[in-house]
Amino acid sequence: MQHEPGARHLMTTRRSFLRRGATIAGVLGVAAVAGTTAVVLPMRSGGADARAEQMPTGSLESEGMRWIPYLAEDFDRIAALGELLAVYPRMSEYSGMRDTSGKGLYAPDQVVSVHDSVLDFHLHSKGSQPLVATVLPAGYRSYTHQRVSIRYRADEVPGYKFVMILWPLSGDWNEGEIDWPEGDLTGDVRPVSAIPGSYDAEKEAMTFLPEDPTVVPGGQSDWHVATVEWTADAIRFYWDDELLETVTDAVPTTPMRVTLQAETIIHDDAVPTSASGHVLVDWVVAYRQGRSSS
Repeated sequence: MQHEPGARHLMTTRRSFLRRGATIAGVLGVAAVAGTTAVVLPMRSGGADARAEQMPTGSLESEGMRWIPYLAEDFDRIAALGELLAVYPRMSEYSGMRDTSGKGLYAPDQVVSVHDSVLDFHLHSKGSQPLVATVLPAGYRSYTHQRVSIRYRADEVPGYKFVMILWPLSGDWNEGEIDWPEGDLTGDVRPVSAIPGSYDAEKEAMTFLPEDPTVVPGGQSDWHVATVEWTADAIRFYWDDELLETVTDAVPTTPMRVTLQAETIIHDDAVPTSASGHVLVDWVVAYRQGRSSS
């Protein structure tokens, strides 16, 4: 779930998704691997450098649609802690407020850096205060209907989570929300989208689909590519180019922006002050919908 500056801390119906849904470990060959608390750039099987896969460039065709890139960020310029917006002025970030659960503090100057061609979220506590960060890689640039891909990995960091969100430019949660990849940093990831207009004021929650999303167990421990494809009639979720889920009854109709959110879990569990680790983003590419070339 997204947290907007000045917004209430809203809890969603997705708190149980960690324990629900079918798995695809056998289909995609995903294995759970213990994370570490150090910056690690792991190798894929066969010895090839996992980060050697190049960022996509140029327009593409998918499902009869033409997609035109408006963001292609390879993180090829070094930015020390506190320097992200100076080095990448088109980006935005949250700072100085509480995260969704209320346990974490947005402190990008102590969390976010760029090195070795990766965007690094170093999640940790200062004293008893968990520090987190949210980065908008294209700033507040927004479109209705998009295709967004991210290549990333994450350490196993108890008490924290990571999600790439397509969030309404208006800030009105009732317009919907698309989350992929999403998961607590225990390894599992799953895709969901909120049904526009489904906000329940009494429960302070939206209704998300699929009801039982497919779960990729251990999916964050190695480098993977997660892709959201949002058209007028469907949202398709891909994992390493394999179609994972398709949703047709939770499709937003208003402009949304890309948001990379690393924060504390929304469960009531306390965040261990000793927990420390990294979410690394190799690249992110976002496309707006164009006319088909056919």
